[in-house]
Amino acid sequence: MLRINQLKLAPDHTEQELKKLLLTTLHLKEEELLEYHIHKRSIDARKKPTIFYSYAIDFQVKNEERILKKAKNKVQKVSQKSYGFPKAGTMKLRHRPIIVGAGPAGLFCAYSLALQGYQPILVERGAPVEERMQDVEKFWNTGILNPKSNVQFGEGGAGTFSDGKLNTLVKDKFGRNNFVLETFVKFGANPAILYEQKPHIGTDVLACVVSNMRREILSLGGEVRFHAQVTDFIFNGSEKSDRYLKQIIINNSEKIDCDALILAIGHSARDTFQVLYDEGIPMQAKSFAVGVRIEHPQKMIQEAQYGKEMADLFPAAAYKLTTQLENKRGVYTFCMCPGGYVVNASSEDGKLAVNGMSYHDRLGENANSAVIVTVTPQDYKSDSPLAGIAFQRNLEERAYQIGQGNIPVQCYKDFCDNIPTEKLGDIHPQMKGNYRLANVRAIFPDELAKSIEQGILNMDHKIHGFAREDALLSGVESRTSSPVKILREESFESTCKGIYPCGEGAGYAGGITSAAMDGMKVAEAIIKKFKPFSS
Repeated sequence: MLRINQLKLAPDHTEQELKKLLLTTLHLKEEELLEYHIHKRSIDARKKPTIFYSYAIDFQVKNEERILKKAKNKVQKVSQKSYGFPKAGTMKLRHRPIIVGAGPAGLFCAYSLALQGYQPILVERGAPVEERMQDVEKFWNTGILNPKSNVQFGEGGAGTFSDGKLNTLVKDKFGRNNFVLETFVKFGANPAILYEQKPHIGTDVLACVVSNMRREILSLGGEVRFHAQVTDFIFNGSEKSDRYLKQIIINNSEKIDCDALILAIGHSARDTFQVLYDEGIPMQAKSFAVGVRIEHPQKMIQEAQYGKEMADLFPAAAYKLTTQLENKRGVYTFCMCPGGYVVNASSEDGKLAVNGMSYHDRLGENANSAVIVTVTPQDYKSDSPLAGIAFQRNLEERAYQIGQGNIPVQCYKDFCDNIPTEKLGDIHPQMKGNYRLANVRAIFPDELAKSIEQGILNMDHKIHGFAREDALLSGVESRTSSPVKILREESFESTCKGIYPCGEGAGYAGGITSAAMDGMKVAEAIIKKFKPFSS
């Protein structure tokens, strides 16, 4: 297979024009081209107002060597890296492997094991995605929270109610990333995610993909149980150094024998973290980030990224901004949602957290993203591995009180002046869940509030209007990543044998794709150690 990069076309080009450009650039006759497909597509906006789609195309021709010789500066030979599962181990599984949590890490771990004949049991404290969607809509409409089924808990994990972004910075030489994307496409995602530079699925499509994955796991001999929370663990061995898992307890009553437990619990399973800590499972506090959601008109972002002349010719524009402050803290945007909504993402009574969400079409009026500032264990004033959770909870409690149970919203100028917003400007909130005008700044310790303020001001140098007076801030964005790392060895197993920490909640991933890939890595560790399960 050969690859050519930097094929540039106008935004309104056709597929036939792409093929014609490929043939012309390579000086090929149509009959010499055996096949081609898009490897990568991005938008080149470096020389506004002239903006192009830029393609990398993989293709096959009748005479590869002639093309390589003729266009050696334009064409390179590539090999397709396809993912393959490792060879099965020799140890016998006495019980079916159990995966705790049906987010991307848990789903892909269960799917991988099911494909290889391990008949996994996937347990999820929340509801199946169809029921979960109804619970979340009810919460947004009425404010009545279901602590077991919400934006954080339930089939698909927290990423289900997000933009469904699939880009990752994880280096991948084994083909796991492609496997994840191909799996999403297999179960209903748009095939464009295979080649878009910044692929996304969208909440509406992701829910269907997740339910289709569940059906496939079941058809392969797996089992999926909802409303099944792991509430305790039973170990053999008296010394912490030689303990291994014997059983788990579901919903404080049912005992299940287990010798391989994958903990893909997500970053919001605070009660489970407490149980693990009480049981002496090794863990440590880790850095994370907190901040606000900021909203701007999507039209403003389009013009900033593409220019006024081209703004309407490309899909909803995204951005990624970062700045380093004099106080040594980093401030950056996170989980940017073009044409999206700010959502009430709470999971505990009396506490309020926000997130961002986009549907597949990204046609919402506003763009939103998190603007967050780094927080380290030095900010907690505690040596406990769970101190970060207490820090998050404190901010969420303030957000709930300030918004009187609704999402607190403030204009940027009022945030800078530390006064409650009483009247909106030209930007109106695009939100899922009720909101209330308030003083968002009062949620944060002074140093973090000043950092957010200065960070937004600095970002205005990169996108003019980012710090406009009527930009809307809402809070609190507190669930950016897990504040805890559950330690594991090179074997992916805890020192407490039989437990395999996995995914974002355990501190080993930072998004849908990286979590899914970590789920695959842990599945591979199980496969290498054990034979496929036989009843």
